[in-house]
Amino acid sequence: RSPGTGLAGCTVFITGASRGIGKAIALKAAKDGANIVIAAKTTQSHPKLSGTIYTAAEEIVAAGGKALPCVVDVREEQQINLAVEKAVEKFGGIDILVNNASAISLTNTLDTPTKRVDLMMNVNTRGTYLTSKACIPFLKKSKVAHILNLSPPLNLNPLWFKQHCAYTIAKYGMSMCVLGMAEEFRGEIAVNALWPKTAIHTAAMDMLGGSGIESQCRKVDIIADAAYAIFNKPKSFTGNFIIDENILKEEGIKNFDVYAVTPGHPLLPDFFLDEHPDVIMKKKESEGKILEFYLFIYLFIFESGSHCPLQEQPVLFNYPVPELKKEKPQPPPKSHSGAVEETFRIVKDSLSDDVVKATQAVYQFELSGEDGGMWFLDLKSKGGNVGQGEPASQADVVMSMTTDDFVKMFSGKLKPTMAFMSGKLKIKGNMALAIKLEKLMNQMNSKL
Repeated sequence: RSPGTGLAGCTVFITGASRGIGKAIALKAAKDGANIVIAAKTTQSHPKLSGTIYTAAEEIVAAGGKALPCVVDVREEQQINLAVEKAVEKFGGIDILVNNASAISLTNTLDTPTKRVDLMMNVNTRGTYLTSKACIPFLKKSKVAHILNLSPPLNLNPLWFKQHCAYTIAKYGMSMCVLGMAEEFRGEIAVNALWPKTAIHTAAMDMLGGSGIESQCRKVDIIADAAYAIFNKPKSFTGNFIIDENILKEEGIKNFDVYAVTPGHPLLPDFFLDEHPDVIMKKKESEGKILEFYLFIYLFIFESGSHCPLQEQPVLFNYPVPELKKEKPQPPPKSHSGAVEETFRIVKDSLSDDVVKATQAVYQFELSGEDGGMWFLDLKSKGGNVGQGEPASQADVVMSMTTDDFVKMFSGKLKPTMAFMSGKLKIKGNMALAIKLEKLMNQMNSKL
C-alpha cells in the first residue's frame, strides 16, 4: 500500500457483509478501490430485509471496488476455509479481516433455549475464532495486516451480565479473541475491537424497531468511517477496544450531527458502556431498571448480520431515554371499580383475526388493588378472547401492576416504558411478545 492510496488494492474479508454495518464498511473500502470478500449467508432477499451477497457485490463494484461473494455460515469451518481459499486465489492474499457476523438473544438464563445459546456461542465466539484462524496465515504476509472485531470493551460490571448472560459471554468471547490474538501476533498483525457509542440504524432496526426508532440512532456511516481510520493505522496499533466516536474525534471530526439520522434528537446509548447508566442512575441498586429499559427498547437487534435467533418482529417503544426524577407524592387514585372490566370490553371489541395472526400470544394480567384479580387476553385462539381468571393455555407473558396503572397504560396516560422503568409494571416471560402488545394499546388510546 502506497502513502495516500488508502485501501486501494487491499483485500478485505468481511463476515456478515450482505447488509448493515458489514456492507457499510465494505462500501467505504470499495471507494478506495479495495477488493471485498463478502462472506455471509444471505443468497435470497428477505421480504422485509433487503440485500444478499450478490446485491452487495453489485454495490461494491459500483462504488469502485472488486467483489467476491461467498456463501459462508461462520458456524461451518469448511465454508470459512473455502471462502478464504477463493479469496486468495482471486486476489492473491488477505490484508484485512472484519469479524462482523453476530447473533443476539437478550434473554435471561432460564428463558434462553440451548439452541439459542449454541447459536450465539458458535456464531459470535467460535465463528470469530475460526475465521481469524483461517485468515491469519495470509494476514501474516500482508503489509497492512488488520483484524477488526465488532465487539465491545471487556466491561465486567455485573449490570451487563445480569439479564442476558449468554449473549454477553458470546459477545465478550469476540473481545477476548482481540485480547489474546493482539499479544500472540504483536508486530505481525494488528488486532482490535470496534464498538458504537450509540444505537446504529440498519435495515433490521427498521423492520424490528417500528416507526420512529431510526430517529434515536446514528447511521452506519459512523462505524464505516471509524473502521476505515483503524485500517489506515500501522500494525503497532493493536490490542485496542475502540469506541467509534472516540477514534473519529482523534481524527479531527467535531460535528457528529452528520452521523445522526435525526440531528439533535436524543440517541439510544449502546450496551456494555457504563457512562450513560451512571449519568441517569447514581445508585447501584437502580442499575437493574436501567438495563431493563434498554432491553425494552433494544430487545431484538441493532446488529444486522445474517443470523437472527428470534423469529418475532416486535414493535419497540419510541421514547427517548428519560432522566429519572423523584416522583412527587400523589393523592390516592380514584376508584377504578368497573374500569378494568370496561377496558377489557373495549379490547375485546377491537379483536380481529388479523390482530390474532399478527400477535400469536397469550397475556395474563395480575392486577392488584380495587377491582383487581387475574385477567387474560388470548391472541392465539381464532378471533381472540378476553376474560377474568386464568387463560385456557399457558400464558406467554405475565404482567403485574395495579388496576389504576393498568387503565392508565391502556388509555395512553402512562407510557409502558416509564411504567416498566419505575417498577409499576413487572413482566415475566417473552419480552418480544410483551412489546407486541403496544400496537393494541395504541388502538385503545382513542377509545378509552
